[in-house]
Amino acid sequence: MNSKIIALAILGVTAATVILYPVDKTSGAVAVQTAVPPTQAVTFQPVVTATVHRPSIEVVFVLDTTGSMGGLIEAAKEKIWSIAATMASAQPAPEIKMGLVAYRDRGDAYVTRVVDLSADLDSMYATLMDFQAEGGGDGPESVNQALYDAIHRISWSQDPDSYRVVFLVGDAPPHMDYQDDVKYPVTMRAAVERGIVVNTIQCGDHAATGAQWLQIAQLTQGRHFQVEQAGSAVAIATPFDAKLARLSQELDSTRLFYGNEEEKAKQKKKEQATAKLHAGASLESRARRAAFNASASGSTNLLGDRDLAADVVNGKVDLSAVEAEQLPEPMQTMSRRDQKDLIVRIVAKRADLQDQIRELSEQRGYYLDERLEAAGGAEDSLDYKVFSAIREQAAEKGLVYGDGPEY
Repeated sequence: MNSKIIALAILGVTAATVILYPVDKTSGAVAVQTAVPPTQAVTFQPVVTATVHRPSIEVVFVLDTTGSMGGLIEAAKEKIWSIAATMASAQPAPEIKMGLVAYRDRGDAYVTRVVDLSADLDSMYATLMDFQAEGGGDGPESVNQALYDAIHRISWSQDPDSYRVVFLVGDAPPHMDYQDDVKYPVTMRAAVERGIVVNTIQCGDHAATGAQWLQIAQLTQGRHFQVEQAGSAVAIATPFDAKLARLSQELDSTRLFYGNEEEKAKQKKKEQATAKLHAGASLESRARRAAFNASASGSTNLLGDRDLAADVVNGKVDLSAVEAEQLPEPMQTMSRRDQKDLIVRIVAKRADLQDQIRELSEQRGYYLDERLEAAGGAEDSLDYKVFSAIREQAAEKGLVYGDGPEY
């Protein structure tokens, strides 16, 4: 519980003040009750740290969502958080942004749908949850358009230290007969100019797909993998999943978003995305998300960019300088001392929940390792193949990974 102890020491709080406010888990809002006044004033001593430039990972999944891809789409919904946790396991811990390009073909409900890069993985995941396998049927798909959008419609950074990568996932070759398409060799040249690596994951064993998927990868010095039609992802439930999912929801309830009306509207959308995943995602997926959010790389997804408790403790904002209307609604009528007292309690609760999640996630990892070892390993799985590409390619940006992925 070192992080909890440090958090309390930072805030200069006596044990008498550590009484948690109850939290309304259905809305994510802090439910405030009148507390016994603390015996001494709360004194904040913000942590002042030097600004350190962290490496970053920007990853976009280009996903075929036509009728034959139902198994892989469901696998993506299950595994996106373990992929995020795998990326987060690097040393040093990177900043992580994800994006998505879903594609079908002309004549379907859509040709492409683009979700831009963002550190708000909850919102990206909430969009992914809505994708279903439909359309297609004539063989080739609009792969050229999807790759063009991934390179040209995504807000890639110019940071030379960023590992920028695309994973193209599908089972059918591109339409090369569309006269007004930008063909993939042209788009891959643009990817190379922007420092973007394109890896290809072929679902199934269609020969024409394999030849072109391999060429797409080679044009950017990426990796080409072949997996079963459903993706060959590791899918093992554990005895720890339910508790991790519950703790994750409790951790979400410690958010203290603040800001102007525009910022609060953005935060409201994030809260809605989080509520959607808690209502509709599997226990296993939410357990994987818990592990990611408790990591150093997951803090931005957990807290967004305007969390009052984090900003006060880190010295980014002076609580006394925040206008009342910009505070979270429960805090707007509080005295300054009660506001500080609430932040102390939120920080302490958050640290305790993160400690519990890390401990349970470690036990979950041991359990999965034992199961996989007994089954003969998982080197042919989607999980391991994605990990192996990330480990090899991110090493050029100074990111060091261990021996295997997070499951």
